[in-house]
Amino acid sequence: MNNSRNNDEKPQRRIIITQVIFAALFALYAGRLFAIQILDGELYRSRADDISKRALTLPAQRGEIFDRNYESPIVFNTDSFAVFIAPAEVKRDKMPEILNSLSEILNTSREQIDKKLPVEYYHLYRPVEIASNIQYSTIAILAENLDTLPGVSWQSKPVRNYRDTGSLAHVIGYVGDITRDELTVLYNRGYKQGDVIGKAGIERQYDELMRGKEGREIRTVDVRGRLDREREIIREAPEAGKNLVLTIDGAIQTLAEKALGERIGSVVVMRPASGEILAMVSYPWYDPGIFSSNDSGVEYQALVNDTNKPLLNRAIQSSYPPGSTFKIVMTTGILGEEAFPEEKTVDCQGEMSYGDRIWRCHIRRPGHGRVNLQRAMAQSCDIYFWVVGRDNLGVERIVSYAKDYGLGELTGIDMPGEISGFIPTPQWKERRLRERWQGGDTMNMSIGQGFTLVTPLQMANMVAMTVNNGVIYKPHVLKEVRDPVNGAIESVARREILHESELDDEIFETVRNNMRSVVSAGTAQFPLNIKTVEIAGKTGTSEVGLHDRWHSWFAAYAPYNGDDPEEKIVVSIIVEASNPWEWWAPYASAIIFQGIFARQTYEEAITALNFQYLIPARERRE
Repeated sequence: MNNSRNNDEKPQRRIIITQVIFAALFALYAGRLFAIQILDGELYRSRADDISKRALTLPAQRGEIFDRNYESPIVFNTDSFAVFIAPAEVKRDKMPEILNSLSEILNTSREQIDKKLPVEYYHLYRPVEIASNIQYSTIAILAENLDTLPGVSWQSKPVRNYRDTGSLAHVIGYVGDITRDELTVLYNRGYKQGDVIGKAGIERQYDELMRGKEGREIRTVDVRGRLDREREIIREAPEAGKNLVLTIDGAIQTLAEKALGERIGSVVVMRPASGEILAMVSYPWYDPGIFSSNDSGVEYQALVNDTNKPLLNRAIQSSYPPGSTFKIVMTTGILGEEAFPEEKTVDCQGEMSYGDRIWRCHIRRPGHGRVNLQRAMAQSCDIYFWVVGRDNLGVERIVSYAKDYGLGELTGIDMPGEISGFIPTPQWKERRLRERWQGGDTMNMSIGQGFTLVTPLQMANMVAMTVNNGVIYKPHVLKEVRDPVNGAIESVARREILHESELDDEIFETVRNNMRSVVSAGTAQFPLNIKTVEIAGKTGTSEVGLHDRWHSWFAAYAPYNGDDPEEKIVVSIIVEASNPWEWWAPYASAIIFQGIFARQTYEEAITALNFQYLIPARERRE
């Protein structure tokens, strides 16, 4: 009897336990549901909203670039489109077919698309840009075939337009897609994958000023990604980048470009009173517009492989032996140290013996005869500077004066990629070459040969320092920053002293007088003694490698005796030894000075100077 009752109670207890468990589970789920829907409902609704929203980036207009006259932009933006694909929305087995179709429609190679859309991106739902600079007519074809192109989309993306930049390419630079290495460095400054950034020149130097701020367009979509037209589209307008006004004068740039012609070399035209660069030419140059094309990689590689190095800005990224232009430094040192009396002479017989070799002046026997400092500068007598440099001034003081002129150091110009050139010392030679400095090394250095290297911009600074009685202003190419909407000036580049010498003004006055004698009665008398303006400067030929190969230098300023510092102009020109020898630098300088001070075009200047017979036929036709 008792056993029967116990057997009846066991199922009853089990039922009660089961009911309690179910009740507890129900309470637990009910509580959780209450928490989700009531207590945390707003949070989850917000998350659901976020998941259903799609943010579309609205690209900002990049700032435009003007020359100093601020008339029409030399770099602006052109409307175009970028094409994207969300790879996760495409079935893996269909991806090759889709990409082949896009390659044909977009007229770009499959290899270029694969570079932007590697296999490891195939899991991404985020759209990946596969092509840019696409015209509206191509977008219309995409739209017609959209049913067979899942995951494909497009949006407006302005493209940089470089209008007839010519030799300004090296100053302006170009833009391109940000690389992984660049993104690693710039990520914390707001850059992201897919951004277009400056790669060279002003585009790179002032990228953050010109890039602007992107906007956003936020849309709500359903589970299939379709736009929910009942929900409001939220737009955050992009902010355009700042406009830049350069110190470059378009007319002078064209004048310098044509004066150099198709000769490998460089021209720098500077205002010494402020450091403003009025023109900077490096030949050969390139078309920065090619970097906006979808096949830019091919064209870029062609530029890299070009033996003439068109991507190189020779004004700041190449250094050369200064040749006899270095005699400006030597003259300053001789006067500043009183190392050798100014009127005392050295007898130049065209050659001299030192060590185990014969040293020959550029004027062979009978030489220049007896020359003092001024005549040695005017006639560029090597023997005078060999003797005085070796026996009286000495290498340590030569090095000191070279550095006082800023040689061997960066000028700090607001352009990327500048190199410092090189001023050798006895300590450097012993450490690097394991050789002692010899008297012959000092003789070579005294005429700008040997190990000494300078850039054309440093050469311009050297002349500027003599014009400014020992002051060098930091060279710069940015004149002012302007608002992109109303054109209001937001900031102006201020002149900044780069270096100030402690030498007396009278020393620099004597140096200038001696530079004038180079033009009035010396090596540059024929090409530079023009009527429009008085010029003072120094010629230079620096030997390269084997004999009979020389760089042609000329560094000068005008007007020689002008009272207004703002009127003075410095010109520094090098024509490389890779060109057929023609000693062109002084002639090109004459054309530039004539054009600037007579307000003439290149064609008018060569006519006024009667230089037509010196110009190659192909340049005359142009």
